[in-house]
Amino acid sequence: MNPDCFRNSSSGRPVKVGKGKTAYWAFVPHPLPPTVAPDWTLTCTISKTDRALSQLAGVGRTMPNPHLLIGSFVRREAVLSSRIEGTQTDITDLYAYQVGQLPLPGIVSAPPESDVKEVHNYVRALEYGLQRLETLPVSLRLIRELHERLMEGVRGEYATPGEFRRSQNWIGPANCTLNKAPFVPPPVPQMHEALDAFEKYLHSNDTYPPLVRLALIHYQFEAIHPFIDGNGRIGRLLTSLLLVEWELLPLPLLYLSAFFYRHRQEYYDLLTTVSERGDWEAWISFFLQGVAEQAQDAITQAQRLQDLQMNWRERLTEARASALLLQLVDHLFDTPVITIPEAQRLLDVTYRSAKLNIEKLVDAGILNQVGDADYGKTFVASGILEIVSSNVD
Repeated sequence: MNPDCFRNSSSGRPVKVGKGKTAYWAFVPHPLPPTVAPDWTLTCTISKTDRALSQLAGVGRTMPNPHLLIGSFVRREAVLSSRIEGTQTDITDLYAYQVGQLPLPGIVSAPPESDVKEVHNYVRALEYGLQRLETLPVSLRLIRELHERLMEGVRGEYATPGEFRRSQNWIGPANCTLNKAPFVPPPVPQMHEALDAFEKYLHSNDTYPPLVRLALIHYQFEAIHPFIDGNGRIGRLLTSLLLVEWELLPLPLLYLSAFFYRHRQEYYDLLTTVSERGDWEAWISFFLQGVAEQAQDAITQAQRLQDLQMNWRERLTEARASALLLQLVDHLFDTPVITIPEAQRLLDVTYRSAKLNIEKLVDAGILNQVGDADYGKTFVASGILEIVSSNVD
């Protein structure tokens, strides 16, 4: 790391570690909050973003069955947050994995199961975090618990899941060494000091609006980089949890990974400019733009899913469908890849009854079989998958 790039930064300071040939430089971020100069352009951006988030909150409060739709939002976030880190899995692969049907019949180039498990772990960590908020606020303890679930049984398992690092890490291209890395997070002693200040800021009240605080917190966590692996995913996961904990949203409906993935080079560059030049304003504006865009995207996606659900229920009700069949339709919005045994489990019925209900949904054009197997058939609700996969790339 070149210390000259960071000497004039207001966001932190370079420190030299060690002596002689083994010496290296690292960056230690200053505690939050920074001083951000008043700016009318930024004020207008904050106002616009607040309105977008309020609209999404209103949608969340008026949705008749929001919990049927939240699962697809969580899984979409898991796919995209992991994709930023290079894991190439799509949402259909994730749903197939969750019902034990990976690879899907007829799919030639399915991703490795290890990649899909990484994404599945993100779902587990996020769902765990949302449930844990009922008894524990976002804190260093919760962050470690989330990391433990994120890294369990995957290729980053060597990275001491659930524990802050005990050695130096660095950020750079593949095969980059510590001395050649463009950015080196704080050494372990300073890391613990930074984490202590970070937690205090999480539980403090300052004059900055909550959305600005979220932007500051996201940068700070990534600059501290307290884990050997999984820092990016945990940092993005924290934003989703804080939106709920701070009651900015009544439900977990907004996720930023889709925006960060679409603008990933700008995402990395702006985080870097905060470290090198203390340019908080550009980063905050970018972050707020992401919140506004993803709030609108979430509103559109929620409305499309609700409309689809209503359309299917109306069609089946007109055809005098049973309550069991309507229940199965609702389950599809949480599990759009399904097998007959899975339907049997969800409905708590016999295999024959589950098979008959699946066949009725096939006849109605709601489900279609994947592949041409006569035994162990897998079915997908393509209408749902089309919506939840939109605007992913």
